[in-house]
Amino acid sequence: MKLQQLKYLIAIVDNGLNITAAAERLYTSQPGVSKQLKLLEEELGMQLFTRKGKSLSAITPAGERVIERARVIMQEVENIRSLASEYFEEDQGSLSIGTTHTQARYVLPEIIAEFRRRFPNIMLNLHQGTSEQIADMVAGNKIDFAIATGSQHLFGDLLLVPSYHWDRSIIVPRDHPLTRLERKITLHDRADYPLVTYVFSFSGESSLKRAFAEQGLEPNVGFTARDADVIETYVRLGLGVGIVASMAADCADRDDLQVIDAEGLVPRSTTWIGYRKNAVLRRYMVDFIRLFAEHLTAQQLADLQRATDQDAVDALFRDAELPLRDGCAEKITVAA
Repeated sequence: MKLQQLKYLIAIVDNGLNITAAAERLYTSQPGVSKQLKLLEEELGMQLFTRKGKSLSAITPAGERVIERARVIMQEVENIRSLASEYFEEDQGSLSIGTTHTQARYVLPEIIAEFRRRFPNIMLNLHQGTSEQIADMVAGNKIDFAIATGSQHLFGDLLLVPSYHWDRSIIVPRDHPLTRLERKITLHDRADYPLVTYVFSFSGESSLKRAFAEQGLEPNVGFTARDADVIETYVRLGLGVGIVASMAADCADRDDLQVIDAEGLVPRSTTWIGYRKNAVLRRYMVDFIRLFAEHLTAQQLADLQRATDQDAVDALFRDAELPLRDGCAEKITVAA
């Protein structure tokens, strides 16, 4: 069995069982990939895929188990390479990050600018998507770090480091009735109007959806989008009342919309940064984590690099006081 065969196997899976596409991704020939797959199956004495004619149609149960272990092996190969690079090329390499639009647009710019200043020779790749899409990037081994909020159940292969809290804000036109309330807004006030919010807010264990349910309310969802800029556009068109992350609301320039504080309306959200278990973190990777999660102490960073499961990470931050990010990148306070 050769590492090359395992590399080809993973590439086939990650390219939808399309051997031609896998070969193109690997810059090699389709017959060469097919031959190595055949040799691997012959050596193992089992079929890893079912076939329809000359095409692969599905992964066999045995194939699923082999592929799972192949990914572990190839990850360890990358770890060994990282160790070597750490000694001989400390400032060379690449860093791929998967995150949501809100983080990419409103939180990461200053962090990435500082990271580039410190490590000008590191190739930085930023991929955006929903939590589900970021989880797919992790499964496809396309990113080193994932940055998201909630949805921890999608990232069982990662160690998730809690980084900061944030609240939500309500956005309405300046002449909207909600702007004339002489008291703090409630979900009952909010329930009278169509809701314009993030796509992921109403999938899975959404804290926003759960907050409505706990008060016996059914949210009237008028429109959903992936990013705050689009949400604002449709609030302007009168599709409903917008609910966005507070940093998105406070950082935008506008003169026709009004931001209403929604702190306490729903539970605070916690954003985390995650990386693969047993991954070897190079110096520039550790520096990126420190830039993103500014509350981390040197001791906590050292302890994180020794952690092997999420329970160990959670224990590190059980009594930690995370920052509260309630505006632009520079506006960070300590959460009460």
